[in-house]
Amino acid sequence: MEKVKPKKHLGQHFLTDLRIAENIAKAVKGHLGVKKVLEIGAGMGVLTDFLLAEHWELHLVDIDHESIQYLHKKYPDLGNKIIEADFLKADFASIMDGPYIIAGNFPYNISSQIFFKVLEQRNLITEVVCMLQKEVAQRIASPKGNKDYGILSVMLQAFYDIEYLFSVPPEVFNPPPKVNSGVIRLIRNDVEKLDCDEKLFFRVVKQSFATRRKTLRNCLKSLGLSAALNQDPIMDKRAEQLDVQEFIGLTQKIQESWNQ
Repeated sequence: MEKVKPKKHLGQHFLTDLRIAENIAKAVKGHLGVKKVLEIGAGMGVLTDFLLAEHWELHLVDIDHESIQYLHKKYPDLGNKIIEADFLKADFASIMDGPYIIAGNFPYNISSQIFFKVLEQRNLITEVVCMLQKEVAQRIASPKGNKDYGILSVMLQAFYDIEYLFSVPPEVFNPPPKVNSGVIRLIRNDVEKLDCDEKLFFRVVKQSFATRRKTLRNCLKSLGLSAALNQDPIMDKRAEQLDVQEFIGLTQKIQESWNQ
C-alpha cells in the first residue's frame, strides 16, 4: 500500500520507531476491566498493530480521509470500527456504548482540547495512554510547586491518577517535530463528585492561573470575596502552591463567603 503523506495542517507526525509504539501499547492497563480502546489519530497503524496484538476491542478514529482509506485497506476486519471524524466534535459516548480507554499519538496542536473533552466524559473514559508534546505531558503530570503545574494539572488530577512514563526524541517521527515528546498514563480515580460546586471549582482554577505570578487575592478579586476571606492566609499564596484538595477547600470557602 502507498504510504500516507503527513499533513502539516493536521499536525501529523508519524511514529516510525516500533519499539516505542510497542511500549505505548503495553502501557495500557485495562483499568476496571475495560476492554474497549479508542485510538485517536491512528495514521498508518504503527501503534494499532501493537494494540491489536494486546487483544483490545479496538476502534480507530482519524480526521484525515487518506489515513482512513489506508486503515480500511490494512485492517478490513475492523470495518465500521474505523471512524472518519473529528474526536473533538463527534459523540463518542454513544459510539463506544459504555466505558472506554483512549490511546494514541495526539496531534500536538489540539492535545489540550482533547483533555478538556476527556474531562467532560470522565465517567466514561477510565484510562488514557498517549504521546504528546513533552512540555504538555510534564505539565499534566506535574505536582504542585512546580513551574509546569497549571490548569490542566489541577483539573485532570482531580479525577485521574497521572504518571509520566517516558520521553521520546524528535528523530523517531516522520517528519520530526521541533519538540521532544512524552508519554503519560491517566487512570480514573475513585472521585465521583468533588466536595464543592464543580463549575465554581473549574472557574477558580482557571482564574487563579490566569495571572499565576500574582497572589490568589489579586487573581480572584472579580469573584467578590468577603473581607474575612481576603484575610485568610491561603489568599497570600499563588496558584501553583495549591494541590487539588486545597483548591477544593478554597472553592468551599468562596461558596461559604457568598452565603453569609
